[in-house]
Amino acid sequence: MIQDHQLAMDKLLDAAETLPHVLLHVCCAPCSSAVLERISARTRLTLFFYDPNILPETEYDLRLAELKRLLTQMPLPGEISLIEGNYEPERFLAFAEALADEPERGLRCQKCIRLRLSETAAKAREMGADYFATTLTVSPHKDAAFINAAGYEIAEQTGIAWLPSDFKKKDGYKRSIALSAEYCLYRQNYCGCPFSRQNARHLAR
Repeated sequence: MIQDHQLAMDKLLDAAETLPHVLLHVCCAPCSSAVLERISARTRLTLFFYDPNILPETEYDLRLAELKRLLTQMPLPGEISLIEGNYEPERFLAFAEALADEPERGLRCQKCIRLRLSETAAKAREMGADYFATTLTVSPHKDAAFINAAGYEIAEQTGIAWLPSDFKKKDGYKRSIALSAEYCLYRQNYCGCPFSRQNARHLAR
């Protein structure tokens, strides 16, 4: 069993004879910033914004716009393209409403992460990418062990290799905060779904 997913990623990228094409699921500009800085020179990156959990649509549009702005302002090597997936909040709500009382990192979050990773893997297979990955592991609020386990499972099902990560290591999360301040990025205190927003408001009281 892999214990250090960040080390596993580094070994895979270091061993590559050519820059591997990675389809990277992205959730927002702040989380993306430190990840892009870390791996953009070591990969050929395509970003995939597929986040049906973000509600309302105005919040979704704002996060997508901030991501696009970051890509125009942050100096990064190579050409990085962005694919916007379909906005399908109904797919998220179909299972999430019944799990409204689940805690953060619980079954609702796990199903949400699986949905987004599955769509990323399907798109990666369609594109012929070498790996699929996600920025979600940069957050200390996300369970990196679960995310990587789900990634490996989906990789077996789809035939597209999973690029393991734990981007919050090596001060990744701290760096994302610094970059957010540098580029004046819109930061949120919840993942995007109405259930996490309600929980964030409750904790702020």
